[in-house]
Amino acid sequence: MATEAWLSGPVEGVDPFLMPVAHSLAQVRQDAERLLPDLEQMDLWQHPGAAASPGFHLMHLAGSLDRLFTYARGETLSDAQKTALASEKPKPAGGGADSDTARQLVQQLSAQIDRCLDQLRRTPRASLTDPREVGRAKLPSSVLGLLFHAAEHATRHAGQLSTTIKALNEE
Repeated sequence: MATEAWLSGPVEGVDPFLMPVAHSLAQVRQDAERLLPDLEQMDLWQHPGAAASPGFHLMHLAGSLDRLFTYARGETLSDAQKTALASEKPKPAGGGADSDTARQLVQQLSAQIDRCLDQLRRTPRASLTDPREVGRAKLPSSVLGLLFHAAEHATRHAGQLSTTIKALNEE
């Protein structure tokens, strides 16, 4: 079994104050890659009970990281990001002909995590308490608040993804 990301030492170039965020993102990637063989064997869009599908979790993980890190930079969402958000809806079992494969969704998530880690490397410690606004309502947060929330939100969805896959494998 792989070592948990937080026990693997520092992530190169990331400020120690942001290391918990980097480790959380690295763990999410590690978990998604570990789950890929199971994901490739199942319908990504199955909903066990009322739970969200594995495909939704993978799409939402990449999309929410993109949006939260955008807000952390002090930017608003682009039209493309808004369109992507609108597409993060549950799909019927089978997903449809235009649905991405498990491998594609995990690759998209991994690429987004790479972009997030690059942003963490460029985030100055002095900016962590800078105020930021979230969403159309311009709710108050900070750079650190957004980065921390991105990490915990991603970790939560990775856990739900793992649990959903276990439930589907038992059906």
